[in-house]
Amino acid sequence: MKRNVSVKQRERGYDEATFVESFVILNAAGGECLDDFAHLRKDAIGELVGHDLPSPEAARNFLYQFHDERKIEEARKQLPADKKSYIVGENAPLQGLGRVNTDLVQELAKRGEAQKIATIDLDSTVIESWKKQAQPTYQGGCGYQPMLALWAEMNLIVADEFRDGNVPAQQQPLPVARRAFHALPEQVSEYYFRGDSACHEAELIRWLRDEKRMDGPQGRIGFAVSVRMFPSLKKRIQRLPASMWKPYRQDTEADSECADVLNYWPESEEEKEFGALRWIAIRIRNRQGELFADGSEHKYFAVMTNLWEWKAKTLLEWHREKAGTIEAIHDILKNELAAGVLPCGRLGANAAWLRMAVLTHNVMTALKRMALPEEYATARPKRLRFLIFNTAGRIVHHARQVVCRIASEGWRQWLESMPLPAH
Repeated sequence: MKRNVSVKQRERGYDEATFVESFVILNAAGGECLDDFAHLRKDAIGELVGHDLPSPEAARNFLYQFHDERKIEEARKQLPADKKSYIVGENAPLQGLGRVNTDLVQELAKRGEAQKIATIDLDSTVIESWKKQAQPTYQGGCGYQPMLALWAEMNLIVADEFRDGNVPAQQQPLPVARRAFHALPEQVSEYYFRGDSACHEAELIRWLRDEKRMDGPQGRIGFAVSVRMFPSLKKRIQRLPASMWKPYRQDTEADSECADVLNYWPESEEEKEFGALRWIAIRIRNRQGELFADGSEHKYFAVMTNLWEWKAKTLLEWHREKAGTIEAIHDILKNELAAGVLPCGRLGANAAWLRMAVLTHNVMTALKRMALPEEYATARPKRLRFLIFNTAGRIVHHARQVVCRIASEGWRQWLESMPLPAH
């Protein structure tokens, strides 16, 4: 924080690092609004971390430093006449907070066994809001629609971009993807990318396909992206012979099959951008023989990829894994950390609020990987609070030291078994 972020204009009061540490504590403890700082200030947390936590008003004023109306005006002026939504650029403090997260990711990657494979999962999520500045979303109602990128193997969020609710998920995903790959440590040598149909965007796909890409890792990035169903693609899928369809997956209501769409080449000018790729079709049929709402017997989906060597079923199962990675992260940030309740109507302040929830998630991931027993490796924040953070203890002052006495026998045994740090 001291290296990357400078927003304070006065010498007195908390510095930037103390503020951000306090926001991470608020998220980890289960707080979801600025007023919850008042509750934490009554607890003994300040004695444990070496400083009091800020008041709600001080925390709010700190957040305001990440908002810049000039950035909004710049985005409006650059908006093409045929567009209705724009993505607001970040001011220097917000960019610095992003670099803090990149430094955290790279530092954690140095600890323990080196991870040489990186799969980036990219996805947007809607955060509902009733503030007057919130814009309408495609789901109905108003809110915001940030985009996040996750390093799946490490469970680390490597990039995020806060957006108004009326910004389509398909609008300019490439900058977020570029920042995600840029955040990866040098030890990574094998790259992959997964996305839903919002990533079916020409500029992003062109960048992923180019092994000599600008501002990104050199060599192949193996990718799989859900596609928007072009009319020509759907006709080609419907003409596939029965012998090409292979079992894919089954559930209680439907059977799914998959097939390679051989010799398919898009017809329209827009679609030709995605030619010379592998297209895999998915066909879904209700198990009870019931028709779908549009009266059809089958529902069709497709995935495009540059991974020719994988079997179709294997690739689809791998692509589907993002439901348990990036989509799970959206749920954690919104429902178990504080990202789901935005603090104000100022876009930059809300962006910083989300980014500090991201930092909290990554710090918790570091805690699980570096300090906790293996049984906690997949624990979500809710379980960590139940088992660890909310453990009862007594603060004792003894011999000029602050000691926290923990009553739990299990915790005492675990703490005593932990190796002491080298320094």
